[in-house]
Amino acid sequence: MDPYVMMTVEVIITAIMSVEVYKLHCLSKGGAIAALVVGVLMTIFGPVSAFFIMTLFVIVSFFATMKDVDKKIAMGLQEGQFGERGWRNVAAVSFPPVLITVLHYFLQFDDTLYAIAFLTSIVVAGSDTIASEIGVKDPNVYMITTLKKTTPGINGGISKLGTITSTIVAFAIAAIGWVVMTANIDLLMLVPFLFGMFGNFLDSLFGAWFENKGLISKFTNNWSTELISAVLAGLLYFYVLAPTVAIA
Repeated sequence: MDPYVMMTVEVIITAIMSVEVYKLHCLSKGGAIAALVVGVLMTIFGPVSAFFIMTLFVIVSFFATMKDVDKKIAMGLQEGQFGERGWRNVAAVSFPPVLITVLHYFLQFDDTLYAIAFLTSIVVAGSDTIASEIGVKDPNVYMITTLKKTTPGINGGISKLGTITSTIVAFAIAAIGWVVMTANIDLLMLVPFLFGMFGNFLDSLFGAWFENKGLISKFTNNWSTELISAVLAGLLYFYVLAPTVAIA
């Protein structure tokens, strides 16, 4: 297919999804516009495979957000008024994968390195969203730094339900993403999975250490833990795994 036709199709898909998630109260108007901008940037600078993974993340996040949203609203744990996320949410979560994609476009570094860094950021975002949206329904929540029982929805709180569900989703995103982006099935896909889960727990630690004290916002927490995890995963591949594969 002609690349310009493909880009047009991707923009149309992004526009339709942005409108629909706005109608379903998953995103605010500002959030929908931000999502459209992100989609356009991924269309211009990223491969079709990366666009697909971003779209998959949006779909997974949508279902997680809307799952039992009435109960979340009753508990006062929803995003926005009806569970919708704003432009700051979208910008914070999308900044690392978009940044990595733009850098890859201009610097043309190794495609495998790109896949690992990009997927890691997406896995962090996906697992964190699932842990937050699903985990709040578990009455048994514990502060990650003390393991003492705490209030559902609090920054730094972790639960068995949230951890198990987010781990399953993290592995699914990493595995599907790896196959889509590399057309291979190998152990390297465990790198974005493991660092994605690392980022998920790091998000909880940052929440307990910094967010609860008002030192950072949840948006800073989101993008910084994604970026830190992606950089660490990339460094592991570049300095340790890639030379080993080359020798083998």
